[in-house]
Amino acid sequence: SRRHKLHRQQVNLTAPAALRPLRPEASWLQFHLGISRDGLYPRSSPAVSRLLRDMRDFATISADYSQDEKALLGACDCSQIVKPSGVHLKLVLRFQDFGKAMFKPMRQKREEETPEDFFYFVDFQRHNAEIAAFHLDRILDFRRVPPTVGRLINVTKEILEVTRNEVLQSVFFVSPASNVCFFAKCPYMCKTEYAVCGNPHLLEGSLSAFLPSLNLAPRLSIPNPWIRSYSFDGKEEWEVNPLYCDTVREIYPYSKGNRLLNIVDMAIFDFLIGNMDRHHYEMFTKFGDDGFLLHLDNARGFGRHSHDEISILAPLSQCCIIKRTTLLRLQLLAEPEYQLSAVMRESLLQDPLAPVLTEPHLLALDRRLQLILGAVRKCIDTHGEAKVVANDTRQPEAPASDGVKLST
Repeated sequence: SRRHKLHRQQVNLTAPAALRPLRPEASWLQFHLGISRDGLYPRSSPAVSRLLRDMRDFATISADYSQDEKALLGACDCSQIVKPSGVHLKLVLRFQDFGKAMFKPMRQKREEETPEDFFYFVDFQRHNAEIAAFHLDRILDFRRVPPTVGRLINVTKEILEVTRNEVLQSVFFVSPASNVCFFAKCPYMCKTEYAVCGNPHLLEGSLSAFLPSLNLAPRLSIPNPWIRSYSFDGKEEWEVNPLYCDTVREIYPYSKGNRLLNIVDMAIFDFLIGNMDRHHYEMFTKFGDDGFLLHLDNARGFGRHSHDEISILAPLSQCCIIKRTTLLRLQLLAEPEYQLSAVMRESLLQDPLAPVLTEPHLLALDRRLQLILGAVRKCIDTHGEAKVVANDTRQPEAPASDGVKLST
């Protein structure tokens, strides 16, 4: 506490922040301007490469709780937050050029599997899952996961000494092993037993770039039709009714357009990473009902490499539809020379925290890919290719006027 007070006096953190101009070439701004109806960023985007580098290298200038933690403390509108949990501590870190990223600290070692007795809604959140999900999403050419990179954070210098949040300051302590630790502040399950600790100051974590603010680029949060029951013994209709998709097809917007196809894309992505916790999805309102779905919050993926949760594929197996572009990409990644595990392994080597995934998790991707293709073949055998494979056409990259507009 004395060290932190001295640091604040030295840098005069109590003084009003000086106004800084917005540089047009800033990587965060270029990323936001590159969002189009085709995805969060263009293929081979130099802006994304610079953004990943900046999140890795830039010094933090402030740290604060995320909206989830503030909801638990009654400091924001809890109706906008889905089941916040203080166990899964995450922080908002700010950088120069108005950069902002979500920091999720390491909770589970890479070689650990989620225990079999854990329900999906009480599972750990894994920083390396967020990183791997970004790389997989890019390999699948979805481009719906915000750029994410791994980083070693000095929790003392880059969080405690730059935060102005007194509640966040109050949850830091030094462990018996002389490591600096902190925990979430909330009404339940937020104790020192659930703290994350540096070694003694350095802590692994993922940094995910923030999307444009809601007042600049409004988004809708929509319940997933295949949402799971968040009780210990309940089941949703889709879990007991194999004809559930017939009901969904009668409801707008799933009755027309690409929305249902996009749900199937999301289910394929979630099955590959093993994520059972997709209760909602978000969309930019600007791009209308056929806009792409954002694949946010993937930290509950890559928990068990030894188990394939087939129920995640329910939208595909019950509706028996898939985009032709998605199917072609999956078939390509099943070829020996473009094997998904090999492409992921090479891609993840670019991250500062490599190796991000253990070898069993990489090999599980190949196994799950074959299960997806098997489900598609079964649908085609039953209904015929013409009814199963949708001839979607990739729209050209949107011109500047069709991107997300940011006002001054």
